[in-house]
Amino acid sequence: MVLAGGRARRMGGVDKGLVEIAGKPMIEWTLEALRPQVDRMIINANRSQQAYERLGLPIIEDRHEGFQGPLAGLHAAFAAAASDYLLCVPCDAPRLPPDLAARLGEALQAHQAEIAVAEAGGRLHSLHALFDCRLASDLATRLDTGERKPDRWYASRRFVRVGFDDVPDRFVNVNTPDQRDALAAMLSGGA
Repeated sequence: MVLAGGRARRMGGVDKGLVEIAGKPMIEWTLEALRPQVDRMIINANRSQQAYERLGLPIIEDRHEGFQGPLAGLHAAFAAAASDYLLCVPCDAPRLPPDLAARLGEALQAHQAEIAVAEAGGRLHSLHALFDCRLASDLATRLDTGERKPDRWYASRRFVRVGFDDVPDRFVNVNTPDQRDALAAMLSGGA
């Protein structure tokens, strides 16, 4: 699942997934990086559905109103997932490691965890994660009690941090116009 359901306040409210970078919408870069790693993809979007529908993938909206955050998008994706596990990535980090799913999956199994989360450059990248879909009811309960922070929910479950310090640049995300321009220069240069 690609999360594209936020407000993008730091980007001036522009739908980040549709922001053009090096000739195409940012979400297209993300989908290209994700496609070889998974069997099926869905997009979580709470606006601009018609634009996202042009990508030919299922679009799901949050079941909770009012932009409740990434956990609400994850909750909606659990309901739409047709598998035991769900890989989540944000639309604003389009340079995913080519082995993201494999490394998260290996760690999830090796540690008998419910959630595997990428960590690089001394930072937990909480929206680059693999989830056991049996967590759906627990997440629904947490959302109903007002939880909105992924890290706090993860801490209440069996989760493992998965090191990606060999490729920290793959987790660069775009929150501002300056970051957009820097990423465009990187992608245009073939980096």
